[in-house]
Amino acid sequence: MGNLFRKWKMRLIQLTGRISIQVKLIGAYIFIILIPIILFSWYLFNEFYQNTIEGTVKKNQYALESEKAGIINHIEVMGRTAELSETDKEVRNYLRMTREWEAPELVEFNTNTFYNLQRLQLSNPNIANLRIYTNNPNTKEIWPILFKDSRIANRAWYNDVLDSNGIFRWEILQNEKDIMNRYGPDSEAMSTYVSLFKKINYPNQTHVILEVDMLIDKFFQKVFSPIQDEQSHMLVVDRTGRIFTDTSSPFFKTINMEQLREAWSAHPHQAGSNFTFQVGDTPYLILSTPIDHLEAHLLNVVSLEEPVTQIQQTRNLFIAAAVVLIALLSVITYFLQSLILKKLHILRDSMKKVRRGDLNVQIDMDAGGEVGELAHHFRQMLKKMNELIVEAVNKQAATKEAELNSLKNQIDAHFLYNTLENLKMLAEVEAQYTISDALTSLGALMRYSLKWSSDHVRLRDEIQHIQNYIAIMNIRYDDKLKLKLDIPEGYQEQEVLKMSLQPLVENAVKHGMNTDRARREGIVILIRASKKDDTMLIEVADDGAGMSPEKLDELHEKISMEDALFYKKYWHKYKGENEGNGIGLRNVTQRIKMYYGNEYGIRVESAEGAYTQVRMKLPYLILSGGLPADEKNAYR
Repeated sequence: MGNLFRKWKMRLIQLTGRISIQVKLIGAYIFIILIPIILFSWYLFNEFYQNTIEGTVKKNQYALESEKAGIINHIEVMGRTAELSETDKEVRNYLRMTREWEAPELVEFNTNTFYNLQRLQLSNPNIANLRIYTNNPNTKEIWPILFKDSRIANRAWYNDVLDSNGIFRWEILQNEKDIMNRYGPDSEAMSTYVSLFKKINYPNQTHVILEVDMLIDKFFQKVFSPIQDEQSHMLVVDRTGRIFTDTSSPFFKTINMEQLREAWSAHPHQAGSNFTFQVGDTPYLILSTPIDHLEAHLLNVVSLEEPVTQIQQTRNLFIAAAVVLIALLSVITYFLQSLILKKLHILRDSMKKVRRGDLNVQIDMDAGGEVGELAHHFRQMLKKMNELIVEAVNKQAATKEAELNSLKNQIDAHFLYNTLENLKMLAEVEAQYTISDALTSLGALMRYSLKWSSDHVRLRDEIQHIQNYIAIMNIRYDDKLKLKLDIPEGYQEQEVLKMSLQPLVENAVKHGMNTDRARREGIVILIRASKKDDTMLIEVADDGAGMSPEKLDELHEKISMEDALFYKKYWHKYKGENEGNGIGLRNVTQRIKMYYGNEYGIRVESAEGAYTQVRMKLPYLILSGGLPADEKNAYR
């Protein structure tokens, strides 16, 4: 994936690199205008869409609440009808009698009490049925209100009503058959009711079931009304997920019950909730409100096709106007930029001539503006190039002369080496072995110093040079200098800068021997190498004179100070004094930082009259190849 991204990135860079600056400027201009337009249009139409949805929600929420108010009114009417039927004293006596009534008693009941029950039903024309079922064997059926409960024993809702224990239970009875079987089996009437049931227990294990029915199109009047908004339709979802509505409405030509059921099941059913869903290319909004008594929800499904289409048409018109405006502005900008970039094209053609070798190009252009300033600098560059060509010719001649001088110096160096070799042989003939050894060390010292084929050497070579230096200095100090080495064999191949350790050892000799004790007893110079992580630490320590804290702070300041500040503050000391100026350590530090980075360098620690320790920090680099030293030791 990363390689593919880099490949496409390189292709894009190559493609844009071939495009002229004028086209790039036009593209940048279009991009700068297009981004704000896109962001503004996105924000504008998003707000427009949200406001449209909010307005649609408010409008249809009012219709939903209006329908719910009518439903609650029907619930109260049916509840009062059931309560009045239950509280009638004569009806209760009839339902719980323990003997069969005589004919005069039944006539009296039918004439008065039963007539009141019928009038209670007929007083509200929306109530379809008022029925009382009982299992009392002493009661007689009186149609169309009083029945034996054996007639409903096989109904799906019967056992649920028996378990309700005196609590109102609401049911939506779909395709309910006529309880009185007044029609033949081929033309049996079936209707859908919203029904209220209540079980009443009487002594001697008898019970009564009250039923109040209202036709569903009367109970949910707007749900089944043929006059509805073409963009919305109401429906009812009961506790089992059944949907009740007028499916013959034109609203359901583009959406069916199964799609509505899936959308409703996929969202939480909270009070006053609303959500949107998509059917094909048409978005819909569903608003819901619960009907607690029925354990159902009243839904208002609203088609958003018309408002969304209006928003899309407005958006498309806005985009078309923006595109036309951008195109017109781009054409105008193109011609304006052609005038502005004319001088730049002249300068480009002049550069092409210079590339072909014509260095005498004349650019007739004033110095006004950025392009004019660029032309001025280009003329100055051509002038400088001609001067550099002349200077290069002169330098080439000087180089030939320098090569001759170098050859001469090389001859002089060989003459000096041969002379030292002859003196050494003469000292050996005369049995002056001390002088012979000193001349050997001096010759090696000079060869190492004068032969500078690389700035980097092995630690082994630098240590050998230090040993020759100590051998010569011991002639001066009567062998009072002792050099100790603590360098593991594997670290002998560590890369160091040539002549980087000699200034440290030279300072140890020069400043360490400045006390009577050191001149009398001598000093020990210890060179130690150790590795820490990816860093090599080389320490040069002596037990000589040391230095005071003030001098140590001054030395640190000299080592780390910027060049301008150093020469301003210490240059007179540097030129006038031979000791204690710190220039050697400063040069070593600057070389280390230049080659390896600012995290490397040297650090000095000292205690007056006790010791001085210089610690050099370098990257761990082994020049011989193979395993590092610690790994070599692990395999021995």
